[in-house]
Amino acid sequence: MKRVAISACLTGRRCRYDGRENRDAKLLGKLEGCELLPFCPEDFAFGTPRPTMDLVATDRGVRALSNLTGADLSPPVEDYARRFFDEHPDIELFIGKDRSPSCGVCSARLYDREKKLLDDHATGLMAAEAKRRGIEAWDAEDFIAANPAPPITGS
Repeated sequence: MKRVAISACLTGRRCRYDGRENRDAKLLGKLEGCELLPFCPEDFAFGTPRPTMDLVATDRGVRALSNLTGADLSPPVEDYARRFFDEHPDIELFIGKDRSPSCGVCSARLYDREKKLLDDHATGLMAAEAKRRGIEAWDAEDFIAANPAPPITGS
C-alpha cells in the first residue's frame, strides 16, 4: 500500500490558519487505497487559529515570517518536517496544500522584505524537505489535474 503524506487540511482537519479546513473529496477519491499520513507543521508549532506567515527572501535564505510580528517562524516548521520524515521514512508521495508557505510544492508565494512578490512558484518549507529527500511531491490541484478520472465506459 502506497504511503502518502498529505496536508491535514485536505483531509478535513480544521487546521488552517483561520480554523477552517480544505477537505478535497476529489483528491481523497484519487488516493483511495493509499495509507494517508496527514501532517500540519503550522498547527503543531503554533496552534489553530494563528496569524498568517509568508515566505520571504532574506540574507539567510528563504524564511517564513509572521505577518503579525515579523518573527522568523521557520525553525519549528523545519524541525517538524525533519522529524515527520524521519519517523516515516517509507513515504512515497507528498501532497501539499497549494500556495501554503509550509506545504506548497511549486505554488507558494515568495516575497522580498517590502512584500513585493518575487515568485509565485516557490516551495514551502515542509515541501522543500520532502523534495530534498527525493519524495515525489505535488500540489493538490496539480495532482488532481495530472490524474484525471477514468473515462466512463458503456451506456
